[in-house]
Amino acid sequence: MRATLRWAHADFRAHRGEALFVVLASAGIIASLLLAGALFSYAANPWQRVFNQSHGAHIWLHTRAGADMAALSRVEGVAALSGPYRTAATTVESRGARVGVTLRAAGTTPPETGRPLVTAGNWLTGPDEAGSSADTGEGVGAEAGAGAGNGAVVLEASVARALWAEPGDTIRVTGPDGSAHALRVTGIAEVAEPRYHPGSGPGIGWVLSGTLDGIAHADTGQSVGLRLADPDDTDFTVQRAVTVLGADRVAQVTKWQQARAEAGGDDRLLGQMFAVFGLGALLAAALAAAGAVGARVRGQLRDIAILKAVGFTPGQVARGFLVQHLAFALLGVALGTAAIALLGARIPGRVGEAAAVWQDLPGHTALMIGVPCGAVLLIAAATGLSAWRAGRVPPVPVARAAQPSAAPMTALGRRALGVRVPPALVLGWRAAFPRRGRTLVPVARLALPLLLITVALVAWSTLDQFRSRPAQMGLPAALTVRAGQPAASSEAELERTLAAVPDVATVHPGAEMAALVPGQTGTITLRGLGTARNPYPAEVVEGRAVSGPDEAVAGQGLLDLLGVRVGAWVRMTVEGRPQILHVVGRTIEPESGGRVITTTIDALRERDPELRPDFHALVLREGADPRAVGAALAGTAGGTLEVRETPNPVDRLEPARGVIAALIAVLALIGLIELLTLISTGVRDRGRDLLALKAIGLTPRQIGSMIVTAAGLTALASAVAGTVLGLLSGRWLVDTQGASSGIGAGIAQLPSPPVMFIVIIGSVLGAVAAAAVPATRAARRRLADSLSETL
Repeated sequence: MRATLRWAHADFRAHRGEALFVVLASAGIIASLLLAGALFSYAANPWQRVFNQSHGAHIWLHTRAGADMAALSRVEGVAALSGPYRTAATTVESRGARVGVTLRAAGTTPPETGRPLVTAGNWLTGPDEAGSSADTGEGVGAEAGAGAGNGAVVLEASVARALWAEPGDTIRVTGPDGSAHALRVTGIAEVAEPRYHPGSGPGIGWVLSGTLDGIAHADTGQSVGLRLADPDDTDFTVQRAVTVLGADRVAQVTKWQQARAEAGGDDRLLGQMFAVFGLGALLAAALAAAGAVGARVRGQLRDIAILKAVGFTPGQVARGFLVQHLAFALLGVALGTAAIALLGARIPGRVGEAAAVWQDLPGHTALMIGVPCGAVLLIAAATGLSAWRAGRVPPVPVARAAQPSAAPMTALGRRALGVRVPPALVLGWRAAFPRRGRTLVPVARLALPLLLITVALVAWSTLDQFRSRPAQMGLPAALTVRAGQPAASSEAELERTLAAVPDVATVHPGAEMAALVPGQTGTITLRGLGTARNPYPAEVVEGRAVSGPDEAVAGQGLLDLLGVRVGAWVRMTVEGRPQILHVVGRTIEPESGGRVITTTIDALRERDPELRPDFHALVLREGADPRAVGAALAGTAGGTLEVRETPNPVDRLEPARGVIAALIAVLALIGLIELLTLISTGVRDRGRDLLALKAIGLTPRQIGSMIVTAAGLTALASAVAGTVLGLLSGRWLVDTQGASSGIGAGIAQLPSPPVMFIVIIGSVLGAVAAAAVPATRAARRRLADSLSETL
């Protein structure tokens, strides 16, 4: 063992450059994987991220005026309070949209507990920062402030989306007494509380105390947030808090589990998508690390032969390499892990933000331990295989000199040289594709990162398709209008009024209701939309559109729930009466998990002749701005219309864009490490051939061009194979994810040809640039054939 360690130490001193490359490659791969894990956790846990960043409250109590909030600080288990804040129930209108909002009196400095995270614009500002301390908004007895801060509001992000409001917009706020007030939106913020959904409870907004007094006068309530020392004691603490305040004083209680459950669907969707990318990145990283270790072992065949000649057994040689490379791997893993732990938060942009927040997210410790340990095990397995091969190296170096290092020149190659094709191109092709087995391995290893990059681009293109062409993704109607007008004549008049608004292409009356499936074991959404004369333009991906009576189209979630396929007859119960429909097609259905069946409103009227539309879906002309059309609709029909933008599922997946971009960068780094390994291995393995080519008259420039050409051709083959397989795999993965989420298969959108062309050309140019330095060094080697070149 002592001799093995002494040889390992001497080998390290003799090959410091190669050892440094292995250590840095391992460190870079581990750092990339840890950053990928941080980004995945950052995007797949949006609620937890906001909760940790805002030092969120586990319980929010909404009470009537007069409750003794100070007593809550003495409740056992309460670590901190957020507030109390005076509140007022209001109705906010903007661009035709109407939302119920609970305004909270806040100060010019956000609170430490339950702090709103401003994502756009600015927080509330008073007329004088020095004099604003009295206007804290915390405590029922806070004095009302007045000044420049009055007339400003910060909206919670989901409320701002529902109102189409942005910083700088002016919104109309109707107070409890019915009086209207104009407020300017100064910012948009995120909080770890239940988000606003149309038809659910009110949203949240923040104003200064003086502004709240002007809107609500004395008609206010209170809200207070409780941060607990132990979140598992939530239910017990709620009971204690309600007892302290009095049950008659508490109007509503919201708990952190409720808010997390609402965001759970987004977490699962993002988590499943990123899990595939994470496993692929781990596999690519393992292959890159194994390639670097294997390349170093192959580069030391002469040393291994000498060790065998002086008496080292195969076991000693294998143990020496295993110990040496495991030490390199451990050092690289330790450096990569320490770099991310200490410096990750200082990386600029979203990556650094993700690394900083990641420390407080669930699973951080498991990933910080699991990823390095898994990488070390994979490297150990690869090193063990390479060490076993090293133990089988014969102690007779001359035997390898007698072996042909490459396949003979083919007839096509000789003909190409005869017609004056540049030798660098012909020899580069021969070096890139020597034999079938030796060609497939490097091409496959380099193609894997490019395959994963292409899959990420497919996911990116699909998200863009939801945003740029929503009609093709099951969202043809951009706006939904509701008005309480039950008379038939008024209904027809309303449709004419809506159709007369500029940029409105078609108006489709609609109604929605809950229906029980056969056996009454579940509830689905039955939707009547459009008429037989003017059908709704649903995106049908299987079967056909509705064209006759009692016909319907359904989402994937409904078909899976009932266990039926297109062409089946479906029976359901609506308000105690049966409804039988013939499913003639499957549509892309982003809402309600795809558990929606859609027919015409005429078919529903056959069951209920008195049925009137609950809403009207507006399909806009191409290029029309939904916000501008919504603002135009707000002034029609006497201002009685409620206009809402059709929810787009891509809004929930917006964090995925930054993560996909960072993932592409991580995969590109892994691919670069793999490429450098392949180039260095190729130059070393062809060292004897390069000297022979120089001896027969090739210039150093031709030799360098040959090496660069070989690297470029290998990258080209890998890029073509990786992108083609990536497009096929990406389409399958996205469609499978769409089917499992209920939206349905058929949503995958492939990247445009120019984008894929850029990926292929970028890969080739990167390979050419990476091969330039090794090619220059190889071209300058002196004409000599030593023992090291024959092994």
